[in-house]
Formats: sequence, structure tokens, C-alpha cells
Amino acid sequence: MTRRRVRPEELELWQQIAKSADPLHKRPKPVVRAKPKKPGKITPPPAPSIPSFNLGDMAQPHTETHVFPKTTSQRLKSEPVQMDNKSFTRLKRGKLAPEARIDLHGMTLDQAHPALSRFIMTSHARGMRLVLVITGKGSREDPYDPMPHRRGVLKRQVPMWLRQPPISQAVLQVAEAHIKHGGSGAYYVYLRRSR
Repeated sequence: MTRRRVRPEELELWQQIAKSADPLHKRPKPVVRAKPKKPGKITPPPAPSIPSFNLGDMAQPHTETHVFPKTTSQRLKSEPVQMDNKSFTRLKRGKLAPEARIDLHGMTLDQAHPALSRFIMTSHARGMRLVLVITGKGSREDPYDPMPHRRGVLKRQVPMWLRQPPISQAVLQVAEAHIKHGGSGAYYVYLRRSR
């Protein structure tokens, strides 16, 4: 867990709250009276004192590096290639033509998920190898946005659905489509050979 500095307005707010708080147990402070020293008695030497220190003095300095969440496109590019490298290169360049396509534009999540499942399983059963799933681009995907929003939700959900059973058993590779097949608004889905 990283530590952050307390902002002045937070410190001021804390001091106001601390002043208004009542202690749980109101005990009078004990009065300490100095005892008179008896002459002739030898006092032991004082215990060694702990040297002063500041919390975190010995900690290693760290840089301000941040790991930002990846967009859907970045996650797909970083996944390992499961298919033949030569075919994958041709796929990314748009040289392979999809055998079938489904357009999920305008569908809700409840409509799109079963339609996608049916389409993938049917295409796999028919022996197709490459299909195109069109999701639309939606709004620009902002990984730093603290509030989730509904625009472009199919673009984010479809790759996750393709990795879940029963569809995942038919899918070999998922990649963003070439610009001539829809670019970032569509996905190539390379299917396994049907048995």
C-alpha cells in the first residue's frame, strides 16, 4: 500500500474534528511529585536513549511510476498467438476474407450475448474458420474514467464472452479487424477445426 501526503485542507478538517471530540475516559492527570534524594545513595546510570528518527528514513526511494489499465485493443495485441504465425500475419493485414459475419450494432447486452453464442457455435459446426463480429466503435474507451458508462460496451464485452465456455471451446484466436473489415469496430474470430 502506498502512502500519500495529507493535503492541507484534509489536515485542517481533521484538526476541527479532533477539537470537537470528547475523550472516552476523563481521568485527571496524575500529579507527579519529586521525591527528595537520599544522601549517600548511588543512582544507576541512565538507560541508553533511543536515537531520534523519522518514519521512513531507511526506506528505499521509489519513483512515481503508475500502471494504467490496458484498453481492449492493447489486451488483444498482448495475447499470445495461438494460430499459425503466417496465417495470423495475413489475418492482421486483411488478406483473409471472413466466411461469415454478424453485426451486433444496436443490440443490448441481453440480446447480443445469445446471438453471438449462436453465431459462433453454428459457424464452428459448419466448418468455418474465420468469422467477423461487428460491434461498432462506441465512444473512445477511457481506461482512466472512474465512472463506467454504457457507450461502447459491446466492444469491451465481446472479447470476454469469446473467452468463456461454451464459446471458448470453438475459438482459437481473437484479433481486432483490419480497417477494410471495420477496424477497431470489429473483431476477427478464428475458429478451431470442427471434428
